Amino acid sequence: MKMKSSSDDEHDEEKGKLLEKSKERGSRNGRVVVKVHNQALLSGLAYCLSSCGMILVNKFVLSSYDFNAGISLMVYQNFISVIIVSVLSLLGLVSTEPLTWRLIKVWFPVNVIFVGMLITSMFSLKYINVAMVTVLKNVTNVITAVGEMYLFSKHHEGRVWAALFLMIISAITGGITDLSFNATGYVWQTLNCFLTASYSLTLRRVMDTAKQYTKSGNLNEFTMVLLNNTLSLPLGIFLMLVFNEVDYLLRTPLLRLPSFWLVMTFSGVLGLAISFTSMWFLHQTGATTYSLVGSLNKIPLSVAGILLFKVPTSLENSASILFGLLAGVLFARAKIRERSQS
Repeated sequence: MKMKSSSDDEHDEEKGKLLEKSKERGSRNGRVVVKVHNQALLSGLAYCLSSCGMILVNKFVLSSYDFNAGISLMVYQNFISVIIVSVLSLLGLVSTEPLTWRLIKVWFPVNVIFVGMLITSMFSLKYINVAMVTVLKNVTNVITAVGEMYLFSKHHEGRVWAALFLMIISAITGGITDLSFNATGYVWQTLNCFLTASYSLTLRRVMDTAKQYTKSGNLNEFTMVLLNNTLSLPLGIFLMLVFNEVDYLLRTPLLRLPSFWLVMTFSGVLGLAISFTSMWFLHQTGATTYSLVGSLNKIPLSVAGILLFKVPTSLENSASILFGLLAGVLFARAKIRERSQS
């Protein structure tokens, strides 16, 4: 499942710096430079396609198929991720840390927030169109920035706060002009913003502690994917029982459609692909390009969401969505400038 949220890019900056050194070595040979540029383009394209595809496929399953078991969808996707990562680890293609009881105990609070983040994302996506979900997710950046200020005494410059203010304005105007407004969906998305910000802030605190309980002293992305998705399975099954999704699964004819299983499996593969392609793209470019492309990527995603699902819209709502997406790009640029100055 996707590990990156709109606020999780900072801890990957060191990987980008390491790549810069390899680029300098490669610049002595023209053929190597061409190869790196091709890798950067290919990895960037793969990252954009997987991240856009994940949201669009989830929307298709929840809305077009009218599948009313978002928790079950999350559990199945995470199960697919666990299987694939475990197989790749056994084959020696990726490196993962052993999931010891001490590591699980430290990580469990983060995982509870992670599960809540995924479930609220599923529920909001069922009721709200993709473009508005994308704009409303910007509110996560605001909550994260405030959390950083109070929890980590991190102060942001004026450009960052200006971009965050524009995000709030776009979210409000977007909601007011949303022709397909659904109060239930907006409540779930608001909860998702708080949980996503909480996940990002908690992750920063827990990661350093968790590293002390790993064999190598490190905690790479594949270990986090395996840890989060494995721990989410029993919790997800428990929530399936609480929300009475098991009864729905026994009654729905969708589970008898091979095409439906194919789409659900594809969504699980895409969720894992985001982790792989984000790491690949980050290694080929760096944290700055990665952050900026991630913000720009929301523009074609929003357009595709409106066109593919035939969302009723107005000039005012389209302008609000565009305003919010541009505010996201300004925020990414402001954060890049802030990091470079610090």
